[in-house]
Amino acid sequence: MTTEPALPDAAESRSADVGTDTGSEPNFRSPVSFVRRGSRLQGRRQQAWDELSDRFVIDVPRDEADTSVSPDYVFDAAAEFGRTAPLVVEIGSGLGEAVAHAAEQNPDKDFLAVEVYLPGLAQTLQRIGQKGLTNIRVVQANAPEVLSTMLPAGSVDEVWVFFPDPWHKTRHHKRRLVKDSFAELVARVLVPGGIWRLATDWSDYAVQMREVLDASARFRNLHDGERAGEDSPLTRVHREGLENKAPDDDVDARGGWAPRFEGRTLTSFENKAHEAGRLIFDLAYRRN
Repeated sequence: MTTEPALPDAAESRSADVGTDTGSEPNFRSPVSFVRRGSRLQGRRQQAWDELSDRFVIDVPRDEADTSVSPDYVFDAAAEFGRTAPLVVEIGSGLGEAVAHAAEQNPDKDFLAVEVYLPGLAQTLQRIGQKGLTNIRVVQANAPEVLSTMLPAGSVDEVWVFFPDPWHKTRHHKRRLVKDSFAELVARVLVPGGIWRLATDWSDYAVQMREVLDASARFRNLHDGERAGEDSPLTRVHREGLENKAPDDDVDARGGWAPRFEGRTLTSFENKAHEAGRLIFDLAYRRN
């Protein structure tokens, strides 16, 4: 039996890529949510790639880097899937746990998994094959290029960003995915009324996410004012002195936190976050 090599922790837990990864700290054109640590395929992942990539991997023309997208390329979902259906895009699909589960549970929807880490994409192909799915495509590409040129404006019904790297050191906050410029890109691809769902296990990043989207005229919080005060997860963070402490008041009167998204399966990473005592923060916003 072939044993799959373990993925590096960063790739397993924080696999959303959002920019051009140079592999070193200086000269980032856009923030990235993790640094890729290799892309070699072995065993079942290589087999899945060999057998399924022609059908399920979007072969995009490149610009400069191996994860870039030519600005002239535009994705045609109807042609790719052979039908017209709601399209859900997951930014940073990691090992494909969430997107494969969602595709299996929602055969009436189509899913696009955006990821730069090749073993993660190969693992997603494995899941596609095991479940016999036909309504997923995967693309190895930088998210800003996918959102700014590859996807037509107003073509996506939901965008998911689950557990992007928090870049928890203050000097690295500029690399975080969810910021004003990225919110504009998400707004561009969403249909009016489309939903942006987010989740993080890092409370000060959760606060940043909420502040960015609340400040945007393009989005409205679906749970404005909910889970405030003693019901706010931030209150528990402060009360229990958890490690991912947010720089807010002890009682979060603002609220706005969504209940856990039932469509997100409990992934291996989310289980690890629970085991480590980290809370999960969900947010859901509607495109105006």
